Amino acid sequence: MAGARAVTTDEDGAVGVLVMAHGTPARIEDLEGFYTEIRRGRPPSSEQLAELESRYLAIGGLSPLNAVTASQADGIAGALQGAQPGGFVVRHGSRFADPRIEDAVKQLADATVRKVVGLVLAPHSSRASVAEYARRAREASEARGMELAMVDHWYDAPGFAELVSRRVGDALSRLPGGGDGACVVFSAHSIPAALVEAGDDYPDQLAESARLVADVEALPRIRVAWQSAGRTPEPWVGPDVREVIAEEADRGTPAVVVCPIGFVSDHLEVLYDIDVDARAVAGKVGVAFTRTASFNDDPELCAVLAGVVRDRARRPVRE
Repeated sequence: MAGARAVTTDEDGAVGVLVMAHGTPARIEDLEGFYTEIRRGRPPSSEQLAELESRYLAIGGLSPLNAVTASQADGIAGALQGAQPGGFVVRHGSRFADPRIEDAVKQLADATVRKVVGLVLAPHSSRASVAEYARRAREASEARGMELAMVDHWYDAPGFAELVSRRVGDALSRLPGGGDGACVVFSAHSIPAALVEAGDDYPDQLAESARLVADVEALPRIRVAWQSAGRTPEPWVGPDVREVIAEEADRGTPAVVVCPIGFVSDHLEVLYDIDVDARAVAGKVGVAFTRTASFNDDPELCAVLAGVVRDRARRPVRE
């Protein structure tokens, strides 16, 4: 893009960094309002609300996502400060929890930031995910006279596949026989099938990131699966991770490692959908089961994400 301006730190001062995540209720009493918001203003039925509440109670009553997101933002800020002192101002905001994306943008504007790099704490990009974060972040930024440069995806960022492969190796070592004969199942949050039919390349990104990890770890058997599909009438992308575990049992596979590569934090979709629901399926069909450890605020992940931010800051705002 000839003539396009990059996000710089020389004449413009520090670059803002908007770290974004989904968000979760701060209290179990907030669950109904949270559920209504993620359903775009449609209140859940009493049965739907009770089911969701039972899932939160099964993981201790609350998800750690909000606290983890704050810690991840702090870790990214520290890594950026170490690489380029004074070059970046980092704030975090969530889609469905306080502080909101718009709150974080206001904080950056109050810090007299003129340029902002937007980073969603999800490696892969879909119109159902990163595109919505980008819309809200861009509207809020432009309303305050700031330019936004979004990171579209970062599953292929230097070092990320190596970090995931290390966790896969650790998980395999916990299985009987060191994981000999095990299948590694890479999973991410499902999206409506209609989005893929319309050209969303999210499934391709997941397949590629699984391959990148498999190449590092030299994994003999991998599969890609989906989880946490929405409870809506339209079809969602599959196969579901629970179906894949059952299929592997039918094939005689002795053990399964689930690597929820689409997530980097412990939260409901990992602590319940994998640790409770998928594990129960594995137990029922007689397959040894474990999952890879979540990154949470691991300094090595924060360093990778800081590198992603710095790379995006060097490139034109709109690509």
